[in-house]
Amino acid sequence: MQLPTLAGIENALQRIRPYIKKTPLLRSELLSRALASDVWLKVDTMSPIASFKLRGAMTDILRALGRSPLKRVITSSTGNHGQAVAYAANLLGLQADVFLPAEANPVKAATVRAFGAQLHLVGRDNTQAKSEAKALAASTGGHFVDDGESLDLMEGAGTLGLEIAHGIEDIDTLMVPVGDAPLITGAGVALKAIQPQAQVIGVQATGAAALADSYRLGEQVAREVDTLADGLASRYPADRAFAGIRSVADQVLTVDDQQLLRAIHTLAECAHVLVEPAGAASLAGAWAIRDQIKGQRIVLILSGANVTMDVLRSALNAPPLVTLSDLV
Repeated sequence: MQLPTLAGIENALQRIRPYIKKTPLLRSELLSRALASDVWLKVDTMSPIASFKLRGAMTDILRALGRSPLKRVITSSTGNHGQAVAYAANLLGLQADVFLPAEANPVKAATVRAFGAQLHLVGRDNTQAKSEAKALAASTGGHFVDDGESLDLMEGAGTLGLEIAHGIEDIDTLMVPVGDAPLITGAGVALKAIQPQAQVIGVQATGAAALADSYRLGEQVAREVDTLADGLASRYPADRAFAGIRSVADQVLTVDDQQLLRAIHTLAECAHVLVEPAGAASLAGAWAIRDQIKGQRIVLILSGANVTMDVLRSALNAPPLVTLSDLV
């Protein structure tokens, strides 16, 4: 099973740089105090789709265009990856078909339509949506952009880790949200190639723990999805995703929805950053193991900000992980 390489990730960065600018890497004083660590935030919500997913989708499509003529791209997603493919296709003058679960995040579904893609709402999760998307790709000859098996996509996601590795030195721990694992695989490869002392820790939702359980058991297992973090929802690991997370992750943990809501509240209050539940997973995970990472230099990847207003209200009604009065 071929996995991302540093050379491949560096090539991906060269390809996407005309379209995607470097995102902020900022130190948070309040979160550093909260975690008794040196805490840095990689704010990868600062993109046209408010998610890191554009890096992988753009790399995959640009490389496909370099191999042969291409008119149509097709994908399935819980939302953010679908937005990324829709945006990239629109930018590059391609037709796009995006399959989302029937009860998809309405913010993400609306954005897919706004970027001009044909939206298909199918099934109860991404597993069912992917089956129909692949069938359409097979029948039409369209290029399927796979958010679990595509090596090109993983190397595109890895450009985030490359920016982190070159952005600050002496990183002890990188906390990474985990859905289908392209991000932790690509970013982990990039960071460890440049800063081999760094540990990479994945964070998945307790209600969608297929990859976390597969990592722990050493074999791929299916799990039902019951979480408000649609960006972390994955029922069964893709082969390359499973191989990738087993290769680069030093630890994979899970956090429940209440912890994710509290982390959203905390990031809004302490760092003035808006995230969706998946984007808050890195902080929720760091808080859960704060004794383990005390005194370390920590980077939290904030992976997406496509939060619905209902979820945001629930987050602001939840208590923060730490109160401001405890920090000053």
